[in-house]
Amino acid sequence: MKPEPKQHSQLLKRGLIIAIVLLVVVLVCELLLTNFNTLFGPKYYTAQDFGIQTLKSPYDKDEDGIDDYRDMMFGARAYVNKRPKYKNTYESGGYPPEGIGVCTDVIWSAFQAAGYDLKALVDADISAHLDAYSTIQMPDPNIDFRRVKNLNIFFQRYAEILTTDVSDLAAWQPGDIVLYAGHIAILSDRRNKEGLPYIIHHAGQPIYEEDALTRDPILAHYRWTPHTP
Repeated sequence: MKPEPKQHSQLLKRGLIIAIVLLVVVLVCELLLTNFNTLFGPKYYTAQDFGIQTLKSPYDKDEDGIDDYRDMMFGARAYVNKRPKYKNTYESGGYPPEGIGVCTDVIWSAFQAAGYDLKALVDADISAHLDAYSTIQMPDPNIDFRRVKNLNIFFQRYAEILTTDVSDLAAWQPGDIVLYAGHIAILSDRRNKEGLPYIIHHAGQPIYEEDALTRDPILAHYRWTPHTP
């Protein structure tokens, strides 16, 4: 038995309302998942809260009006906000597919956002100065720029080498590069209640920008101010 026209109209309206409600629920859930740490995570602070001056790079490589330090931080954040899955792969051409990556992919993405081709820079330095890279026997442009040990040598040669003393809060600035044993990260402009900056990194953890600067021993701390060694 077919429903009367009035009943049919009411059923359509009811179905439309249910569909709209479900869509809103889905959108709200997606919003909450994407911004969970911002909305419900621990309160974070800024350099201003501690009377710390935020440094600006004298360079703006891509000439977008944003200095290199902030460009790198924003680039790292944009990369991890895509929530890539942690997967270490060897890729012809070097770069992993969209949606997967490791800690070093945060770094080249940060450099790319500032207008630097980190892969080309690393490959060129390895080619010209292989003797400086004790970690490499045979150069491989498909993977060399995604190795933490290689990046450590590259930054020792071309970046500003900074303190690893975390008590000097002003020395830790957004866009700085921090190296651990087998891991690497970019510093955020967010700080914890003690004034220590968050790190932006990818190690398969659920939160990609977090209060974890001192979770593991810090081996090196760099700031990108390109120069000739």
